[in-house]
Amino acid sequence: MPATRSAPEDFADLLAANQTFSESFALSGFDGIARAGVAIVTCMDSRIDPLGMLGLKPGDAKTFRNPGGRITTAALEALVLGVHLLEVERILVIPHTRCAMGSATEDEFRAKVGASAGQDASWQGFHVVHDQLDALRQDIAAVRTHPLIADRAKVGGFVYDVDTGLLDQKF
Repeated sequence: MPATRSAPEDFADLLAANQTFSESFALSGFDGIARAGVAIVTCMDSRIDPLGMLGLKPGDAKTFRNPGGRITTAALEALVLGVHLLEVERILVIPHTRCAMGSATEDEFRAKVGASAGQDASWQGFHVVHDQLDALRQDIAAVRTHPLIADRAKVGGFVYDVDTGLLDQKF
C-alpha cells in the first residue's frame, strides 16, 4: 500500500498555531544544552506534561518519550548524548499509572494494530509492561550500569499519577 500524501489543509490548523507561537518565540540562538541539567524519559501519553510536572520550562531539560516510558536502545543513545554533550547531570525515568502498555499482551497489541491496519502486524514489536515496578527497576539498572553514563549522572525512577499529577519516587 503506497503512503498517502498529505494535502496542505491537513495541517493548516497546526501551522496557524505555529505562526502564533513564533510571534513570541524566545529560544532563538539557544545552544540546546539542558539548562537545569535534567533529562526525562517518559511515556508518549498526552496526559503527561514532562516539563510542567517538574516546574521546568523549555530549554531546561532533554525529553525522550516512547510508549511506556521505557529505556530502549534509542533512549540510552539520547541519555549518553545528553550526559556527555548537553550538560545532563540528573536523569528521571518516569512511567505512569493507567498506562496502555500494561493493558494488553504483545500478541493482543499486534492483533489490535493488525485489525486497524487491515494487514498482518505479527512482526511489529511493542514494549509491553507486565509489571511496571519491575520494568522500572530494570530500566534504572540499565541506565546506572551503562558504561558511558554510570557515575556521570544521578538516576531516579518515578511513577507519575495521571489522576493527581504527583510523582512517586520508587528508585
